[in-house]
Amino acid sequence: MTFIKTNHKEEEELSIYSNSELLLRHRLKLVENLWELVLTNECGQHLVDLLDQLKSACSPEGQTSETPKQSVSKWIEQLELDDAIKSVRALALYFQLINIVEQHYEQRNQKIIRSTTTEDQVNGNKIDSVIDKLIEGETQKVLVDSEGKDYSYFAQKPNPASGGTFHWLFPHLQQLNMPPQKIQDLLDELDIRLVFTAHPTEIVRHTIRKKQRRISQILERLDGAEESCRAMGLTNSYEAEHFRSRLMDEIQLWWRTDELHQFKPTVLDEVDYALHYFQEVLFDSLPHLSKRLQQALHSTFPKLKAPSHKFCYFGSWVGGDRDGNPFVTPEVTWSTACYQRNLVIDKYLESIVKLNDVLSLSLHWSNVLPELLDSLETDRIKMPDVYDKLYVRYRQEPYRLKLAFIEKKLQNTKARNEALSNPETRKSIKLATRDDNLYPNASDFLEDLKLIKLNLEQTGLNCQELDHIIFQVEIYGFHLAELDFRQDSSRHSDALNEIAQYLGMLDKPYNELSEEEKTQWLIGELKTRRPLVPNPIPFSETTTETIETFKILRSLQVEFGLEICNTYIISMTNYVSDVLEVLLLAKEAGLYDPVIGASTIRIVPLFETVEDLKRSYSVMKELFDLPLYRACLAGGYEEVSTENQSNLVLPKLTPHNLQEIMLGYSDSNKDSGFMSSNWEIHKAQKVLAKLGNTYGVKIKIFHGRGGSVGRGGGPAYAAILAQPTSTINGRIKITEQGEVLASKYSLPELALYNLETISTAVIQASLLGSGFDDIEPWNDIMEEIAIASRKAYRDLIYEQPDFIDFFLSVTPIEEISKLQISSRPARRKTGKKDISSLRAIPWVFSWTQSRFLLPAWYGVGTALQEFLAKEPEENLKLLRYFYLKWPFFKMVISKVEMTLSKVDLQMASHYVEELAKDEDKERFHKLFSQIAKEYYLSREMVLKINQQERLLDNDPELQRSVQLRNGSIVPLGFLQVSLLKRLRQYASQDKAGLIHFRYSKDELLRGALLTINGIAAGMRNTG
Repeated sequence: MTFIKTNHKEEEELSIYSNSELLLRHRLKLVENLWELVLTNECGQHLVDLLDQLKSACSPEGQTSETPKQSVSKWIEQLELDDAIKSVRALALYFQLINIVEQHYEQRNQKIIRSTTTEDQVNGNKIDSVIDKLIEGETQKVLVDSEGKDYSYFAQKPNPASGGTFHWLFPHLQQLNMPPQKIQDLLDELDIRLVFTAHPTEIVRHTIRKKQRRISQILERLDGAEESCRAMGLTNSYEAEHFRSRLMDEIQLWWRTDELHQFKPTVLDEVDYALHYFQEVLFDSLPHLSKRLQQALHSTFPKLKAPSHKFCYFGSWVGGDRDGNPFVTPEVTWSTACYQRNLVIDKYLESIVKLNDVLSLSLHWSNVLPELLDSLETDRIKMPDVYDKLYVRYRQEPYRLKLAFIEKKLQNTKARNEALSNPETRKSIKLATRDDNLYPNASDFLEDLKLIKLNLEQTGLNCQELDHIIFQVEIYGFHLAELDFRQDSSRHSDALNEIAQYLGMLDKPYNELSEEEKTQWLIGELKTRRPLVPNPIPFSETTTETIETFKILRSLQVEFGLEICNTYIISMTNYVSDVLEVLLLAKEAGLYDPVIGASTIRIVPLFETVEDLKRSYSVMKELFDLPLYRACLAGGYEEVSTENQSNLVLPKLTPHNLQEIMLGYSDSNKDSGFMSSNWEIHKAQKVLAKLGNTYGVKIKIFHGRGGSVGRGGGPAYAAILAQPTSTINGRIKITEQGEVLASKYSLPELALYNLETISTAVIQASLLGSGFDDIEPWNDIMEEIAIASRKAYRDLIYEQPDFIDFFLSVTPIEEISKLQISSRPARRKTGKKDISSLRAIPWVFSWTQSRFLLPAWYGVGTALQEFLAKEPEENLKLLRYFYLKWPFFKMVISKVEMTLSKVDLQMASHYVEELAKDEDKERFHKLFSQIAKEYYLSREMVLKINQQERLLDNDPELQRSVQLRNGSIVPLGFLQVSLLKRLRQYASQDKAGLIHFRYSKDELLRGALLTINGIAAGMRNTG
């Protein structure tokens, strides 16, 4: 059985591989052969033959074939459950192995690109010519030309990308005569924050992630062994065989490992999953990003100053996002902060131990400044036990002695942190305690490191290992990642409703007040020093938890500093009162001082639905018109008399006059469709940026992107360049969803490449805006198209009475809710089975599984066709011009194209045919016909605009990757439908009290959930 064909008869399939991918194809073939061998050894030839038969249901393009569909379907229905589950597991493992190989060679190519010389580019045609012969089977030997240059697949170097790297960006800016001062001003403001989230479905176990990393490491060593073998003129070697054998062992061990979570993960499990990437990759990699920028900048603009090391940093929602997740309690958030500090201190301890080996300087051969000797004397007095233990050993090695004191203080800091993480021992510890034998904050630790650096520099030395640690401390501090708090707006209004009612403060319930009445009451309460919340708290559990959340936020800031958490996001922000409610609750916790008008939190409204996006301008304008809110942004009132000074001392948030605003891609897409959602977000950014300029407030947009296109996902570089001109200005914040973390951050070079492309895009978009966003006739046309798209989308999703039944029947939405992959419930409110209560993540996940991918394209075809129908020739020319010149329009069309390439209507129709009840089929067939018509129309419109014959013809690498996966997902789709059908029949008989099944419900559910895992791995995204 071969999923990857290599013989001459398969020319069409072979054509999807470009010359630069020969090594990738070589490795894919090796891994597939090993995978097949493992299956034969573990399950026998029977399973391999079974998978080969399943593969016959797929066309060369990766779509489901119509002819064998019915026969394959009937044949699968008769499969024993054990064989079905083994087939599912085998295919899921195959996808995971493909992903690893592709990621590994993406990383390899990034390394090669950085070392590519001009000479290599000149010789590109010669390389291609020789590679062509190799593909055709003319030779398998090492290829060396007359000049001795090696052109084998190990030696080839792909051409550098046209953009996306610092070394491309700064020469490009110089060529455009960009004023250096303008570049410097932007670099001084550069603020890029990437926020890890957990609520998207992370379907891969931690255990499996570790196996993936081990396989990638083996592949890297295999590359080296084969290159060494080739250099010696050999065809094979012991080392190469050894690593192939290890690869085989890892695949076999993986086969015997359970892919599914054994329990529903807790929030702290999710914290562990997210922080895994910091521990394994990001902690050591991120400083290199700053070094790359410095080197690239100074090679072109030697007089410009690089931004702070922390120009790009990380945040996290994991453990702080409580919107709809009852398991994120104040105690869990506290534990999360302690967990993060523990991890980062452990990493510093490892680094200090390594640094001790490096800084072995002796007083016999190196001078030491008096400042270092004075600090050693101070440490001796405060920590005599360390001095007595190590003085004899390090009496002539002052740097090692200083590092020993530093190590001990870090150990003491960690011990205190562990005591704080325990609810029992925490009671005896005073927060923010000052102790000379530990580090109360990262700045004290940094001061000690810089003292060592100063001594080295003053004596003519430099230590890169020390510089690296300093970079890490400046970026990560003792907090690692900044925790964002998030809660739904209704929780705050409900809490104030109960508080006001308990105190008898209003004539009618707070929730029944008009918006104007609410605003006036809130402003009045924000101006008074009088407490609002009695002690002890006599309220309901929900209101008490809301109040305690603000208290724990204050406690975290006291203990960890403002950097641990200073952002509070309000989901479903509709009005000004939603923001003022949070400020009032913050006042009660000591996070806002009404006397000086200062706050230690930034309140971030999240505008999610299309209606909210349209209302965002008026809400923010009304807020900016309030003196107390403007003072809050500015860090307090300009003049406060001495007698009115507050006893409450609040640290200052910097920078001042910064308003962060979050725009939601997920719910706006679910509400209005892909085209309309993206256009409304685009428009909102423009008006909010102008509003900020009017009031002298810096606007920082927080993009709530998902992993899938239906939730705003896609290549970050193109997405950032597609943002409206003058809306970034060096500041951006983006969610990095749990489902895409592995593809972006599992390998060091891939992580750095992702961070560099994002950083490059932010600088590029800030300095080189296209200007096309401000052409009013273009905006009018886009508005017209977006309105038509929204109407077509909502006519199907919200106006068709049969649609909700269709969705629940022909997708695995109910089974997804049983998958042990997230601590968060699938629905915002239990008991309801409607689209409005369903979260955007399972909504998109379900359509992806059944190969409809509906949310990412439906309505686009109708909207474009309606526009073209008015003036076919002229309007087509115009849309093609938009595609060539307008980054926003090209981004939208490209995302739709990529999604359409993953749609498989033959497979989708199979879900409808097999999972719909007989009495529903007639009405469901009408809906499917409507969806299919829109799909073909959307595809036709996209290909007309980009002038390609097939989807993704303009991106062969992506086309190859999508086709490779599509073809192998087809068997999984058949298996999923079969297992879902059996599972639902079981549930139906169980309800009727009649069970005539050979298998238990748990066995059937396990099989269905395995298919969900497998298809998610094959599609490379979930929701």
